[in-house]
Amino acid sequence: MLPPDDFNPPVGQAVALEPGLRRIVAPNPSPMTYRGTNTYLLGTTGVAVIDPGPPDDAHLQAILDALEPGQRISHIIVTHSHLDHSPLARPLADRTAAPVLAFGGPLAGRSAIMAQLAQSGPMGGGEGIDHDFAPDVTLADGESIRGDDWTLDVLHTPGHLGNHISLGWGDACFTADHVMGWASSLVSPPDGDLTDFMASCARLAARSWRVFYPGHGAPVTEPAARLDWLTGHRGAREAAILEALQEAPADAATLAARIYADTPAALLPAATRNVLAHLVDLTQKSRVTPQGDLHADATFRLR
Repeated sequence: MLPPDDFNPPVGQAVALEPGLRRIVAPNPSPMTYRGTNTYLLGTTGVAVIDPGPPDDAHLQAILDALEPGQRISHIIVTHSHLDHSPLARPLADRTAAPVLAFGGPLAGRSAIMAQLAQSGPMGGGEGIDHDFAPDVTLADGESIRGDDWTLDVLHTPGHLGNHISLGWGDACFTADHVMGWASSLVSPPDGDLTDFMASCARLAARSWRVFYPGHGAPVTEPAARLDWLTGHRGAREAAILEALQEAPADAATLAARIYADTPAALLPAATRNVLAHLVDLTQKSRVTPQGDLHADATFRLR
């Protein structure tokens, strides 16, 4: 799915999305972040800053400058500890005395199989991890965060990263990098887990949402349709991998080059990590098996 051409918001400016909610786009555009990280300001008195973003002084100042008379930052909430979402949390906390809230550090929420793979073999991964991130307050799945005039429900949605959370705000949801409108999420083992990703999609799909506010790109105004597309997209990738393996065993890089034939060369490494995530998932389902130990460069065959 191509990104919408009309999403080109001003960078560093607070834009009202609906009553009580504004968005500031950070100055970190890239092939993996689209126009930049979406930082959200929620509330009219005590303001929650959701995903303060990368370590950028101009973005820090833009967040502070967005405060209106009588407003203060009461909470800093980090959806997951990637370098485009979490590093600015600590400088912002130092300036405002607001606590940093998150599900945990970079290894929190990692599934048992991914923890085992991280310890037992060269799986690669680690793309963009903020290894120094540590929240002041650790959030639990299912708890509520309450501000002066807002409440957020914490939904643990691992897959893109083990410590990834989404935040329900009434019938809206801040989905960070789990559900975005401009692209599907990178799932790179052992930090990302495709089995968890699909389960998190199903969990979000179990509720009726009006809108998703993602970590990058425009609001998703048809959440159910987008979740259907994501699950269908992953299903199609799985089918393509299984079809390719019917011809001959192959590793993730070989499969990615074949399946992502129209993908720019610069994005093929990310595509390879997504294929590896599928292969690990298919191994767990006993659909494929590695020839030897399970690692990033393993060759897989059908079972």
